[in-house]
This record gives sequence, structure tokens and C-alpha cells, in this order.
Amino acid sequence: MTTYVALGDSFTAGLDPSQPRWPDEIARSLGPDVRYENLAVVGATSEDVEREQLARALELDPDLITLVCGANDVLESTRPDAGDYAKRLSRMFERLRREAPRAEVLTATYPDISRFLDLRPRSRARVEKGMRVFNAAARRVARRHGVPLLEGFDHPASRDRTTFAADGFHPSLEGHRHAAREFLRLVRQKLRPA
Repeated sequence: MTTYVALGDSFTAGLDPSQPRWPDEIARSLGPDVRYENLAVVGATSEDVEREQLARALELDPDLITLVCGANDVLESTRPDAGDYAKRLSRMFERLRREAPRAEVLTATYPDISRFLDLRPRSRARVEKGMRVFNAAARRVARRHGVPLLEGFDHPASRDRTTFAADGFHPSLEGHRHAAREFLRLVRQKLRPA
């Protein structure tokens, strides 16, 4: 293991890079000799990740990649297109498999981000439905490409208000700690010698 690269949106980037984020904890656990780059950007959509982060990640020749995106696709559109999202995610996984064949790629579903947001009932229902549909697409695409997926939507922690920041959307420090524990469990399973 020489290089870990994290791709995605604010779930991965964190709102305050000076505060611990879940990818930081993964990097720490991999040891001081592992290069770590967090390329995630607050507000990034899946299109942004594909267009602006993927090529840079591949230039770094990573051994481990976490790629989590899609929540902003749902939040920024009244009619988010899960089909387009699935195609983009599939293209990204295909490119990572082709251009970084020895790298372990991990992804995740999002928790129900509508649960603690201050939304009107129709908006809440739209966001909750969108996240269900996008998470289902992520599961299908990950399964098709053999990418291990961490389940965030139905996880008990997703119902715990303390795992969300004051805005009700982004992870709190506890949320980042929880995500780190879950991702590290997945990383250890994948990197365990056969």
C-alpha cells in the first residue's frame, strides 16, 4: 500500500478541513508511509467528480480509492436522473478498473439526508425518494463492477442526530468518526491476506 485517494463531495471533503474527516482516519491507520490525497470538493456532483477529480486520482497511481458521490445530484435538481447518475458511476468504476487495475475501490450509499434537514413536506418527500433511488442505482452499479459498498442509508447511525452537523445534512465529528470505523472495517476485510 503506497497511495490512498478519496473522491467525492462534502461527505468526504468535510466542511472544515482542519477538523478530522473519515478519510483522514483511514489514511492514519494505513501508516505514515502511505501517501494520502483527499480530492473531494464541497458541492461536487457526480458529473464534477468524473470531470474534475477522476483523472487527477489516476495520476497519483493509487492502491486504495474511496469514491462517494450523488447526494448533490439529488439536492440540486427537482427531477434528478438516476439513470444518468448510474451511467456516470459505471464509467468511473470502469475507468478505475482499466487504468488502476491493482487498486481497491470502495464506495457507499448515503444516509437519508432529508431526515434532519429543515424542509417542507413535499421537498422532504422528493429528497428522500431521490436518495432511495440514487442509492439503489449505486448498489446495482457497485455490484456489477465488483466494488465493495458500505451501506449508509439503513445503518442505525443514520437515525442518530448526533452523527449530523448542526445543518442536519453534513457529518458531525461523530459522523466522521463513525464513517471512518465502518470504512476501516471494509478496508481491513479487503486487504486481509487470503
